[in-house]
Amino acid sequence: MDQVKEKRKQNTTEEENEQEKWVHDGSVDYKGKVPLRASTGVWIASLFVLTIEFSERVSFYGIASNLISYLTKVMHEDLKTAAKNVNYWTGTTTLMPLIGGFLADAYTGRFPMVLFSSLVYFMGLSLLTLSQYIPILKPCNTKTCLQPRKLHEVVFFLSLYCISVGTGGHKPCLESFGADQFDEDHVEERKKKMSFFNWWSFALCFALLLGATVIVYVQDFVSWGAASLILTILMALCIIAFYVGRPFYRYRRPQGNTLKPILQVLVAAIRKRKLTCPSNPDLLYEVPKSDNSQGRLLCSTSNLRFLDKAAIIEDTQNDKNKNPWRLATVTRVEETKLILNIIPIWLTSLTTGICLAQGSTLFVKQAASMNLKVNDSFSIPPASVSSASAFGILIFVPIYDRVIVPIMRKITGNERGISILRRISIGIAFSVIVMVVAALVEAKRLRMHEHEILRTEVTGEKNMRLMSVFWLVPQYFLLGFGDAFSLIGLQEYFYDQVPDSMRSLGMALYLSVIGVGSFLSSFLIIIVDHVTEKNGKSWFGKDINSSRLDRYYWMLAIINALNLSAYIFIAKRYTYKSVQRIGNQINDGKSDGVEIMA
Repeated sequence: MDQVKEKRKQNTTEEENEQEKWVHDGSVDYKGKVPLRASTGVWIASLFVLTIEFSERVSFYGIASNLISYLTKVMHEDLKTAAKNVNYWTGTTTLMPLIGGFLADAYTGRFPMVLFSSLVYFMGLSLLTLSQYIPILKPCNTKTCLQPRKLHEVVFFLSLYCISVGTGGHKPCLESFGADQFDEDHVEERKKKMSFFNWWSFALCFALLLGATVIVYVQDFVSWGAASLILTILMALCIIAFYVGRPFYRYRRPQGNTLKPILQVLVAAIRKRKLTCPSNPDLLYEVPKSDNSQGRLLCSTSNLRFLDKAAIIEDTQNDKNKNPWRLATVTRVEETKLILNIIPIWLTSLTTGICLAQGSTLFVKQAASMNLKVNDSFSIPPASVSSASAFGILIFVPIYDRVIVPIMRKITGNERGISILRRISIGIAFSVIVMVVAALVEAKRLRMHEHEILRTEVTGEKNMRLMSVFWLVPQYFLLGFGDAFSLIGLQEYFYDQVPDSMRSLGMALYLSVIGVGSFLSSFLIIIVDHVTEKNGKSWFGKDINSSRLDRYYWMLAIINALNLSAYIFIAKRYTYKSVQRIGNQINDGKSDGVEIMA
């Protein structure tokens, strides 16, 4: 008897050593074999991914931050046309990840899509550089250019939209590819993966600072050609570095059309709508673990029970007669539930995008009307004040990752410290606080402006004393703190809670929160302007001093507060993804959406 126990113990130890040596999460190495844990993935591989993402973000922020200045000063477009062109480009850049993410998940895989989109991005930057140096492609051959060449306009906009296409492959695939380098079924790697999203956002904020300061400075005080050349060289070097990292990566094979299985589940559930779901979920259809080609298996959950009917095995069905439009596995049913559960969370997250849009639009307009002088010889550019939000994230993320998370792990027993949805809710709460602070600061600025008008009329002075721009720093810092909760939390959520085969598309959905939020912000301004103009005086006047942005901010604060209530109501009833995991990797703590299977 003792020999039998000893043999079992020895077999268990060998199995644990095997699992520790190799990565059995469905990924492969660059040769198509099971990855060796010691030589692939984790932080070594992620650093290569972070490098090329850093380069792409420096390029994007360097161009986007100053694009409207180029269109008005060099291309001589009027403000309305320039703003419209910037919005068209930004909107296209926001929507392209939905296409790139779908294609990567379904057909190409993430690494080939990143490599292809990098080359397209590089082509766009190269065209942008050539449009500044080749005489026939330059705006004109004189220092003062009153009317740029048509050929320059064509090449310039072609380069911009090449960058949009490149972004469409970069943004949804790179972050999910970086997160793929961590094995979720391995306790230590799973904890590192949770830190990955924090440090990813930290690197992006640093890229924002570099792009919006150094690159913009080169554009304004050296030349656009020099700035474009720097970005092109940087991208070329990072593409080479990314390709050199091939042996260190873990790859996920594309799963085919990822939307088709969801449609099959819905059709099968409707077809079997008259059947009764068994009380024991073990009676539902699932493929054996030894014959699983669809990735990790999911556990059956109690929500949306109607969909479970798609996994009911009928008497007429046998091993040879399993029509996917009539019978779906439990895993496919649960993946469909995940997609349906995401919709209300996505909708209630849109106010985060609306709040974020104010930081690059109306907050900047406020800054332009305030005292920008640091001293008699130096003034801050209005757009540079927005860097305070990036500083907020840069300061807070290390504190959150290294101090708050370990403390909260001990308190809550959750591997993340704070659950994903709770983290997002804290970010939405910060959105309310940001809007309240912004409203109070704007009301004070307007009162000071009115007081200065009266004072100058009485005294006859010509120079008005303006409110210091540093009054805007608190709201930008709070915006950064909120982003450290909401945006990073949304990144984790849309990566973790979508089906494993749709993670690139999940990151595209995260980006759509920001993009749709920006469009909703513009839509709100149109509606508010129309309604308040009918009642007398519009909240959006000809200039910021004749506007009432403080009232608009109070309105956004109320909208965010109501949305927070709706979000909490939905989040409390949310069911996390429940993954079957092997017994030798049980974690003493809890983890969002984890069910350990012995």
